[in-house]
Amino acid sequence: MKRSLSVCVFAWLAVMTAAVGTTYGQAVDPADKPAWATLDLDVDTTGDPALTMALARLDTALRVRHGIEAEQTAVGLLDMTTGRLAMLRADTMYYAASVPKITILLAYFQTHPKAAADLDDETRGELGLMIKRSNNALAAKYSKLLGLETIAEVLTSPAYRLYDPLHGGGLWMGKHYASGAERNRDPLAGESHAATVRQLLRYYLMLKQGRLVSPQASRTMREIFESPDIEHLQSKIVEALDGRDVSVIRKSGTWRDWYSDSAVVTGEDRHYVLAVLTHTPANPDHDPPRAIGDEYIVALARAVDDWAIAGFEGEATVREPKQGE
Repeated sequence: MKRSLSVCVFAWLAVMTAAVGTTYGQAVDPADKPAWATLDLDVDTTGDPALTMALARLDTALRVRHGIEAEQTAVGLLDMTTGRLAMLRADTMYYAASVPKITILLAYFQTHPKAAADLDDETRGELGLMIKRSNNALAAKYSKLLGLETIAEVLTSPAYRLYDPLHGGGLWMGKHYASGAERNRDPLAGESHAATVRQLLRYYLMLKQGRLVSPQASRTMREIFESPDIEHLQSKIVEALDGRDVSVIRKSGTWRDWYSDSAVVTGEDRHYVLAVLTHTPANPDHDPPRAIGDEYIVALARAVDDWAIAGFEGEATVREPKQGE
């Protein structure tokens, strides 16, 4: 079914045509900087071959175990310690349910730059609930405040290119969550809420680097992701890493048979970004029914974290969960 391009994408193409050769953000002096500080994950960046092959073998082993086809999963992994990158189906767009709520957060600070240094407690709490508890009513409150076209303009802007129609699309937020019929569908896939693993990795990397809006705004956004007084939803990556000595900032999403998660995981001996998108049916043998994609994400996240402890050397191991996991 053909869908018309939104006005914001035409604007993006015009600006990008005039800005060929521009770079993402400001150059960073590499002296005495951690690996993540100087990374530039672009729309055409390729992964480390050895890490990518090892991730592909892990993905294949888990898909065989759970009866999942290759096109039903996409995985992105960025080792922030070394800068090594691996992506499987990097630019394939998936319906991502609540994951694109992270774009509402970005668009809010883009359009309210003074809030970065002077955010009132009520707004901070509401944005925290939108991110950590995935509150639909609050997401709709802020997306309506901003407007769907404004959010799209932020995502397609040359400053971020988090949605790039020339490179597979990316992050898209085109419908108020659980509210009304207004839609601004993604021009490539026709989705209302969508993501690619490449653009999820880019979002979290730029957040860490202070390149979303400004260093102060990025810092405030990270504080909202952390929101220590608000509990994580105990699912997917958070479920997989429960009891491990790590901190996690994340945004997950679930709708019908679409299961997704994205997280920055930090521990004393590891620091990485993991993004997973799936589209799988429910497991008929699980009581109560549970999407196969959910089981896949939990198993993948445990294996990746074990692998991270080993410095992402060698192979990731698929194992049965330990008692209590």
